[in-house]
This record gives sequence, structure tokens and C-alpha cells, in this order.
Amino acid sequence: MINDLVNILNSIKEKNPLIHQITNYVTVNDCANVTLAVGASPAMADDENEVEDFVNIASSLLINIGTLNDDIKKSMIKASKRAKEIGVPVVLDPVGVGASKFRKDFIEELLKDSKISCIRGNISEIKSILNQSSNTKGADASKEDIENIKNTAIIAKTLANSLNLVVAITGETDVISDGKRVVTIKNGSHLLPQITGTGCMCSSLVASFCGTNKEKLFEATVLALLVMGISGEIAYDKSQNLGLGTFHKELFNAIGNFDEQTLKEKANLENIL
Repeated sequence: MINDLVNILNSIKEKNPLIHQITNYVTVNDCANVTLAVGASPAMADDENEVEDFVNIASSLLINIGTLNDDIKKSMIKASKRAKEIGVPVVLDPVGVGASKFRKDFIEELLKDSKISCIRGNISEIKSILNQSSNTKGADASKEDIENIKNTAIIAKTLANSLNLVVAITGETDVISDGKRVVTIKNGSHLLPQITGTGCMCSSLVASFCGTNKEKLFEATVLALLVMGISGEIAYDKSQNLGLGTFHKELFNAIGNFDEQTLKEKANLENIL
């Protein structure tokens, strides 16, 4: 797999794919900047009058429901249906899906009427989609939902199989499955969850790399999570006890400087199941 990851990483700056992102206003700036940092081009258009036009020229579409409202719902539905028509990969970040009926109903509608290529969420969000979780902590994972790696892998594989897509569950150990393969990533830093938007940024990275190679969405998703995890380690080493502000800055530096050598030297990747 490492050769596929290297090829995707090396090609993104050359291809400079346009990544259409309908995301939340809490993290939109960081999501745009992380897209630029890896060599893609962000388009953060969310008005329903123009989303189809942007999907028409995009390499992938990201739907992030962090600040969901009725207007954004219309835009997301319109964009995702157009993406389905023309074969543009759609990455879904179901932020806080278990926190309200409003969010849960919308995700069910989206999964029914659209063609989602990848779902990236925490364990509580993924279990909520599978109707296995009654716990919620807003956008964060509930401690009651945290599973051992084997159970998390089974959950990821189950959802991937049932919806025929790639599932990425991020946490202390990331788990990714396409329904057949399952890999774990043990890169990361304990400071990542203390920065608002690292999950959203991770989804933007997934959409960026998926837009680079539509035939290898599983590998693209694995690469995105490796970039975030390894960059978190590098940022922690450089910031140490200087505070979260310095960590945030160094995280972007690490993502922007991420290269083939960094990937090969630091990737903590394992195939399981």
C-alpha cells in the first residue's frame, strides 16, 4: 500500500484538485488552509444557487454538518445529488449526528438519496449511524462509546459493507475500512483533540486526497489520516510546552512540509482483520 500512498501524495500538488467544501463556520478557515497546505484548492461555496456549478468543476465534495441549518441542508442535498449524477466523490463528516433528531434525520436522508464515498467520524458518530449508540457529547466521542481496536474494526467494516463506502473512525488509534480491508493508524498526539477543528481538517484532507485519485479512495483516506497523525507528532515535538497556539502553528507547518520521506519514516500503519 505504501507505494499507492506515495503516488497520491506526490501527485496532489501537480493535479491541484478543486475541493468543494460545504462545511461549518467554526472551522471553515482552517479547513480551507489545510486543503491549500497539501496542494489542493478549496472552494467554500454553500449557497444553494451555486453549489451545483461548483460541483460541476470540483474533483470532490465535502459535506460537514457541524453547523447544520435548514438553508445549508438544501445546499448539501442539491450538491450531493449533482455529485452523484456526474460521479464526483463525496466525503461526509457527520459531526454530532447523535446529538439531535434533526441531524440524525438529515444523515439518513443524505445516505438514502446520495452516493457517499467516505464517512469520516469519531466512534460515537459512526455508532450512531449504525444505531448502536445512545450516548452523545456533542461533536466529541463519548467515553461510553469507545471500543477496543478489534471491536472498532468490526464496526468500521460493518458500516463500510452495509453502505458500500469507506469508513474512517478517528481517535487515539484510527481505523479505516472499505468493507474488505481494515487498517489501523497509531500516529498522533494527545494535543490534537484540544484544537478545535482537527476532525474537520482531517475530513478536508480526506476530500483533498480523494479528489486526487478517485480509483483509490481507501488509500486516499488512509493517507489523509496519516498526514494528520504524523503532523500532530511533529507539531508536538516542536512545540513541547509552549502552548496550544504554538502547537496549532506547528501543525500547519508540518502538514505543509509533509513529504514522501516523512511518510515512509514515520507511518505507523497496520493491516488487521
